[in-house]
Amino acid sequence: MNTLQSPPAVDVQVTTRGAVSLAAPEYAREKIAAVLGQIHEPVLAARVKLTQEAHHAVARPSLAQAVVDLNGRPVRVHVAAATMREAVDLLQDRLGARLARVRRQRHAAPGTWVDRDGDTHRPERVARAEEERRIVRHKAYGLSRQSAWAAVGEMEAMDYDFHLFTDAVSGCESVVYRDGRTGGHRLASSGSAVDPTPGLSVSTVAVPELTVAGAVARLELTGLPFVFFTDTASRRGNVLYHRYDGHYGLITPAQD
Repeated sequence: MNTLQSPPAVDVQVTTRGAVSLAAPEYAREKIAAVLGQIHEPVLAARVKLTQEAHHAVARPSLAQAVVDLNGRPVRVHVAAATMREAVDLLQDRLGARLARVRRQRHAAPGTWVDRDGDTHRPERVARAEEERRIVRHKAYGLSRQSAWAAVGEMEAMDYDFHLFTDAVSGCESVVYRDGRTGGHRLASSGSAVDPTPGLSVSTVAVPELTVAGAVARLELTGLPFVFFTDTASRRGNVLYHRYDGHYGLITPAQD
């Protein structure tokens, strides 16, 4: 007689940065393993990073991040709390909810991604003087060619504020992001025309053509979390964004 077998235990890898207590890694390992033990499909890897910030002005200096490979689909959660124990507990809750949504989304209609907690769980951006800010991370990679709603799904699964991709219909660099006014999702494209996508609002603001230095100036002028722009040198769509450490990050498509 065939019986259902429990999935094998996942080896949760935990790394730390800063003054993290000696007990925190094992506590995190147990909490995340408990979540993964409820998943009846292969979990190929699980990594947790615990960071204790030294900035005393930050109200939630304890950061916890988990990245899980759910049968080839990466799922990420990033949280902040007043203490590391609170951060790990929040990480456990958020990861369980996000894994459940990712699994449901495979069979759901487009446009059903909802994060009712908004951005309240996310780390605070460190205040840093404008003259001190630098582009400390530059990621260049081949952009996925996908539909706008597939891009939304990837953005939400990875707990990102935005996702840069190549639109499967137009072939243009595009970005999806959360619309802070409506709580829904929004699309912007470097192409001159964007086909309507049911349930997804489209930005009518022209994507600016800028140098990287110009993008930095625009980011500071607008106060937005990121700027999507066409680089004057490469003629490709780029994203410059604020990092939580107070510096900037830059995402560019890999050169063909």
